[in-house]
Amino acid sequence: MTAIAHERAETTTPAQPVPAPDRSRFWTLTLGSLGVVYGDIGTSPLYALKESLAAAAGGGEPTVEMVFGIVSLILWALIVIVTVKYVLFILRADNNGEGGTLTLMALAQKAMGHNVAVITLLGAAGAALFYGDAIITPAISVLSAVEGLKLVTPSLDPYILPISIVILVGLFMVQSHGTARVAMWFGPIMAVWFVVMAVGGLHHIADAPGILAAFSPTYGISFLTHHGTAGLIALGAVFLSVTGAEALYADMGHFGRRPIQIAWLVLVLPCLALNYLGQGALILADPGKIENPFFLLYPEWALLPMVCMAAIATVIASQAVITGAFSLTQQAIQLGLLPRMEIRWTSDKEKGQIYVPRVNALLLVAVLFLVVTFKSSSALAHAYGIAVTGTMVVTAIMAFFVAWKFWKWRFWTAAVVVLPFLLLDLIFLGANALKIPQGGWMPLLVGTALVIVMMTWRRGTRILMEKSSKIDVGLSDLIAMLEKSPPHHVKGTAIFLTADPDHAPSALMHNLKHNKILHEKNVILTVRTEDAPRVGDEARLRIEKIGEAFWRVEMVYGYMETPNLPRGLAVLRKQGFKFDIMSTSFFVSRRSIRPSPHSGMPLWQDRIFISLAKSANDATDFFQIPTGRVVEMGTQVTV
Repeated sequence: MTAIAHERAETTTPAQPVPAPDRSRFWTLTLGSLGVVYGDIGTSPLYALKESLAAAAGGGEPTVEMVFGIVSLILWALIVIVTVKYVLFILRADNNGEGGTLTLMALAQKAMGHNVAVITLLGAAGAALFYGDAIITPAISVLSAVEGLKLVTPSLDPYILPISIVILVGLFMVQSHGTARVAMWFGPIMAVWFVVMAVGGLHHIADAPGILAAFSPTYGISFLTHHGTAGLIALGAVFLSVTGAEALYADMGHFGRRPIQIAWLVLVLPCLALNYLGQGALILADPGKIENPFFLLYPEWALLPMVCMAAIATVIASQAVITGAFSLTQQAIQLGLLPRMEIRWTSDKEKGQIYVPRVNALLLVAVLFLVVTFKSSSALAHAYGIAVTGTMVVTAIMAFFVAWKFWKWRFWTAAVVVLPFLLLDLIFLGANALKIPQGGWMPLLVGTALVIVMMTWRRGTRILMEKSSKIDVGLSDLIAMLEKSPPHHVKGTAIFLTADPDHAPSALMHNLKHNKILHEKNVILTVRTEDAPRVGDEARLRIEKIGEAFWRVEMVYGYMETPNLPRGLAVLRKQGFKFDIMSTSFFVSRRSIRPSPHSGMPLWQDRIFISLAKSANDATDFFQIPTGRVVEMGTQVTV
């Protein structure tokens, strides 16, 4: 989720006009949202109508009834799913201005409790399916744009695949440099793209003005009722027109609700509608142009510029979903769904400009595998919809819990509002499920694997903590023993990191056992993730003196923040605790985990958890502790 700005746009009452600087910033955010939020859905016209009609016609020429029915279904999908469900309803479910699948999970957990397993499972499923979307979007978007070269000259057909691969490799290779410098151009470029799409569509509506009747939902309903299974298959392809709708919600924290809503209602929706209507009119006038109705909207002299423009638009759409995967990974780590990974900041101004090397490499390999395996955007279209529909179903279910428990709506009120959206999403999910043998298996396979990984990591860490708490010494008991029989004291401060503040950290026990010393100041530090996206400095630290030489400190971070312990501990000075990093040692336990036949998980899941634990980023790097101040104490545990 590439960000141009992170603070929410301020709104005022009619009695208080928006000041000029705020008005300027509001329109800057609105323009910026076009590139980041609407990049994906803005490139759907490249393939959505073509694939929908191809599915309906079954390889033959589409009939007039089919064209009206498909165009009507696309228009009403944009109106009901994107406009009503997301723009008007889901965008209300913000967590201190932030949105997205895991934000919705955090809200639902806050309302239902952290021990409700179904909420965690839904959040993990939604996040896993988003990764599937992040793999398919760059592949299908870039392929569909480059395929326009066939219309410029058929001799370029053999080079479509190599050109697409080169573009994708280049896209992923530049991720480590960040997108702060070019992101400012995403909005203006996509604004031009939407206008050009609208002009191309508007020009051809005159070919068959009757296409405007497709605004009546009766055409879509009639098409579905008269075409049986073929209509359901076509409905799965129709869903391609709303892929990217989740980005409206996921990027809310970057641009604010109002800029995203205004951009959709004022520019994006009208331009998309005009383009789809234009494509429909073009095919009514000449059914043979179903081969590639998007590019054939434009005269021959404009084909090459449009292919180049489409390639740029698809790169922007891909960039948005790639950085969305980075942000989602950061949230998943903080919420305990994934092990620690290296996270780099690529901008000193934008908090959302992050780069996760491991995720970037895995996405690149997966995207190239898809391009080489499926070879065309039409083949990839079979795999696309099911990941997005699955995410939307998850969003609708969690939105019900948020409305019922968090917003305090009555059960039946929440059900009446959410149930129609859920039923519509389930219909689309069923339609896309028909494409599982043709490629829909791919995002399901990826999603299932990632859900297993997330739930294994969460379950394994819980089991490990429960086992440790049974054998660990209570912290209060240890302090009482040390006060009765004090060991040798040395100057300085020792900070012991632990997940359980009520028990003595294993690093502390090993230090006492092997070194037989105790520092004059000992801090038992627990880092906790809050359900809020960010936490202010005033709520960052809680300190409690629990003994003559002991303090218990809880450091709190939001799920969109990455811990920086030295910076966080500096806040202690404001609370009267003298802290000097140069006379402080951080004691970290390094655990060697072994499988156990009496584990709470099957042996295969034990092995997955142990592999994940070994791959986790070093705590020193993750918590940004100066390497020269760290002391690691090794222990061996079974899970």
